[in-house]
Amino acid sequence: MVDEAKPVKTGVYICSGCDIGASVDIEQLKKVAVSEAKVPVCKTHEFFCGADGVGVIKNDIVTDGVNRVVIAACSGRVNYDVFDFGEDLMLERVDLREKVAWSHEPNHEDTLMLAQDYLRMGIAKMKSMEPVVPTLDTMDETILVIGGGVTGITAARNAALAGHRVHLVEKTARLGGWANAFSRTLPKKSPFTTPEENDIAQRAREVETDPFITIHLNTTIKSIAGSPGMFDATLLNGKEITVRAGSIVMATGWKPYDMSKLAHLGAGLPDVVSAVEFEQMAAGGSIKRPSDGKPATRVLFVQCAGSRDENHLPYCSSVCCSVSLKQAAYVRQSDPDATATIVYKDMRTPGEMELFYKQIQQDPGVFMTKGDVRKVEREGDELIVTVDNSLLGGSVKMAADMVVLATGLVPTTYDPTVTVDKPADQMTDRDKFKVGKAPILNLTYRKGSELPDLKYGFADSHFICFPYETQRTGIYAAGCVRHPMDMSTAINDAAGAALKAIQCIKLGAQGKAVHPRAGDQSYPEFYLHRCTQCKRCTEECPFGTLDEDEKGTPKPNPTRCRRCGVCMGACPERIINFKNYSVPMIASMIKSMEIPDEFSGKRRAIAFICENDAMPAVDMAGIMRLKYDPEIRVIPLRCLGSLNLVWIADALSAGVDGILMVGCKHGDDYQCHFIKGSELANYRMGKVQETLSRMMLEPERIQVESLAISEYQRLPEIINKFMAALRAMEPNPNKGF
Repeated sequence: MVDEAKPVKTGVYICSGCDIGASVDIEQLKKVAVSEAKVPVCKTHEFFCGADGVGVIKNDIVTDGVNRVVIAACSGRVNYDVFDFGEDLMLERVDLREKVAWSHEPNHEDTLMLAQDYLRMGIAKMKSMEPVVPTLDTMDETILVIGGGVTGITAARNAALAGHRVHLVEKTARLGGWANAFSRTLPKKSPFTTPEENDIAQRAREVETDPFITIHLNTTIKSIAGSPGMFDATLLNGKEITVRAGSIVMATGWKPYDMSKLAHLGAGLPDVVSAVEFEQMAAGGSIKRPSDGKPATRVLFVQCAGSRDENHLPYCSSVCCSVSLKQAAYVRQSDPDATATIVYKDMRTPGEMELFYKQIQQDPGVFMTKGDVRKVEREGDELIVTVDNSLLGGSVKMAADMVVLATGLVPTTYDPTVTVDKPADQMTDRDKFKVGKAPILNLTYRKGSELPDLKYGFADSHFICFPYETQRTGIYAAGCVRHPMDMSTAINDAAGAALKAIQCIKLGAQGKAVHPRAGDQSYPEFYLHRCTQCKRCTEECPFGTLDEDEKGTPKPNPTRCRRCGVCMGACPERIINFKNYSVPMIASMIKSMEIPDEFSGKRRAIAFICENDAMPAVDMAGIMRLKYDPEIRVIPLRCLGSLNLVWIADALSAGVDGILMVGCKHGDDYQCHFIKGSELANYRMGKVQETLSRMMLEPERIQVESLAISEYQRLPEIINKFMAALRAMEPNPNKGF
């Protein structure tokens, strides 16, 4: 944090190493800094990332009073530890290596002009920055864990071992959840070949005797208000009590798919049971038919019972195949002459369970065949199962004493019976977020009482990069409420979620953001005296950061914020800005560019590029020495959703010929770190078209593209194709005005 009492003194440090000096004239860059920008300190060095180079910068900071540093060298995504001069100094990185020297023709006039513009833009950005003053709140370090199954008790225990007080809420009278019904568990340790003793009772005892954990049985959540560091949860157990927590782990688990919907697989017939029912039956040691109590010596397991089926559950429930293998072992252990038959679509046993699968395959009394079960009928004392497309060829019939349906896992958050009795056009955001959701968290958020989720209730997240992080900051999903998994995986999942919950509290106490901009101390400022109550910021924020008063004025909640800037991009009045990322700042960068006149034969375009997936792809293109058009200037954004339309208007008014926007993949398989950024940018294109129409410009001057982090090889094609399209048009008629 910069001392605002000290006079501003900017130092610009231009590196000539890594082919930069061999590609552009360093003296011409110095002129940009000294003659144009009038910076008081400008130095060059062949390796600023080396000990000598870093020493030059540190010496200027200590002895010469430099408190704002612009380093024109490599990408800001590398050497960030080398150029860490502490939070008391404002730093800007200008990429002359990946985006200039390594991706353009050396010693070409266009390459020099590109480097000069990037330096101008970096200095303009630094001049627009203001010192960041972190928003600090008192953070309660207690963690609220909702759900007392194996995931919940593991998360609670891990948090307690780390020194945090925990409130553990379980809606039933007993800890352990479904695991209490397991006869044995899947293998959890090497050699992963044998079902293990169920240790859930021991795990529950550890939690019950831990002095850091307060257990609330027969308890539900009436409401949760507040923000990370200061959640107030009202618990209901005959009477109401309110507990404060810094963060929340949601571990409410799963329920089996409704077997009554599987009549075509024999559901409802005597001796057709679910995998859960079979597990409970096996606890007695012998396998008997429910209909007459006789031993079941021929047990047939139907895999994907309702799973991987568009009419039921389209997804794989992950654990069902392994569970059926375990239960087949029960059958063989109960009677050496008994047989177990497994009919599967595909046998899926991920990870160490593959070793378990291979072990069960060796049992001569366990038969496995690929096939589609078409129907299950009762004939006399037997169940007849018709299987099509089997490995045996054609359609076959199998006789069994008992049929076990390996029904899929459904998260407890999903409840299709929950509806809102209002016409669609009268439903508020909170109403929409209730439909199909079990009332578990009962958040008081403006954007809904439960977590945004996927179609079948699993908590939505950026699955690859941030699997535990839900769309509500400080609330972390773990276990089968996140995705189907076995007990061993759920235990590991719980530990990860507990660590994330702790991280949230620790960073929040320092006024820092969590994922994905972990450590960012900035926070958007709202100049509410100019607010028109349009509600776009509250509606478009993906994380429910903002509530509203009765007039519709946004009510900020700093610790909920992830610093994406989507609210800044949404605001038509431009009243939302960060100290170090603002509408005026990007506008100043655009204005600092040199725009060739219409007679030069040159074009100028701007590429607004998301820092999360697309910018790493830009860096990789440079690293791979992929060449692309030098007449486009890249401006990184925190998120494509933070793009304010005034930047496009400013750029086109200044004579820029075209605007390219490159963001993360969006849609059902989105990769946007801020959930909705790329989608919002595409949505706002309608507004951009209106701007172009007013300015009498072609709509093709604006283009939006999606780019995955691994698709760097597409970048030159995207840029070159866009620039070719611009050259086919007349220059922007606003040049020179």
